[in-house]
Amino acid sequence: MKQVLLNKLRAFRREDAGNIATEFVVMVPILLLALMAGVEIGIMTIRQTMLERSLDETVRWIRLNTGASPTHEELKAMVCQYGVVPDCQENLTLELLPRNLRAWEALPEDYACIDKSTEITPMSEYSFGMDNELVIIRACAKFEPIFPGTSFAAALTQDDAGYASITKMTAFVQEPR
Repeated sequence: MKQVLLNKLRAFRREDAGNIATEFVVMVPILLLALMAGVEIGIMTIRQTMLERSLDETVRWIRLNTGASPTHEELKAMVCQYGVVPDCQENLTLELLPRNLRAWEALPEDYACIDKSTEITPMSEYSFGMDNELVIIRACAKFEPIFPGTSFAAALTQDDAGYASITKMTAFVQEPR
């Protein structure tokens, strides 16, 4: 009986039908996680690039149309026309901060990006500045990660509702009118 059991164990040990299934079970989840992280990083990079491009185009429009004073909603519409994030009008925060170059004051550290888990507060500051004054535009766009369960999405700073954010900043000098 003991010999028969040993013979069966030796035969089982020499058998190689199923090795590939073991490798498949171990490697496929790792490859799928890498694929999902690659897709998430790619889409986030596209969003960051589109936000930066749309801010540049908006600043270009402001500089070319000296004297025009678009409203906050019109500026958001200009930025959002490039499809930065889903529901851009609700998920984008713009802040215009005029600064005097001769009496520089630091930018506020706390940037109020929209927190989807709390009640929306009105915009913080919006002013096109005076002639020859530096104006800094800060934009923050909120988005939901595509694969929220991955380790990459977990590493993003998220609010209580699970939205991550991208922030961009650019500046221009308000030309004389």
